Amino acid sequence: MPRFMLIMRGTDETNAAMMASIDEAMAATGRFIEEMIKAEVLLAAEGLDDPGRGAVVDFGGETPVVTDGPYGETRELFGGYFLLDVASQREAVGWATRFPAIPGSTIEVRRVAEADEVPQLGESNGQP
Repeated sequence: MPRFMLIMRGTDETNAAMMASIDEAMAATGRFIEEMIKAEVLLAAEGLDDPGRGAVVDFGGETPVVTDGPYGETRELFGGYFLLDVASQREAVGWATRFPAIPGSTIEVRRVAEADEVPQLGESNGQP
């Protein structure tokens, strides 16, 4: 079965709203995780730490530039993910719509590429 990643995205505002009711948000997320476990579709789930504790490596110039958080503009933050083993994108989207999200946040649904879909070492443009 294909695997899909549900990528949790928020903003400074949605993260602040979640933190204001963190106990309720964590309980609702826990119930959602339990549903996925019972349905035997959950492979992994992780949340990310505060973006102010991270770093960005920018490859826009000749040499990489490292910037420690917090970042200048955080309109959309990657906050965590769920990795699902489901039959289709439609099923993955169905799970995403059931997540108890804070209004204003989003979930990106992406299929995980299988090993045979990734170019192998020494291959370019389909040529060995």
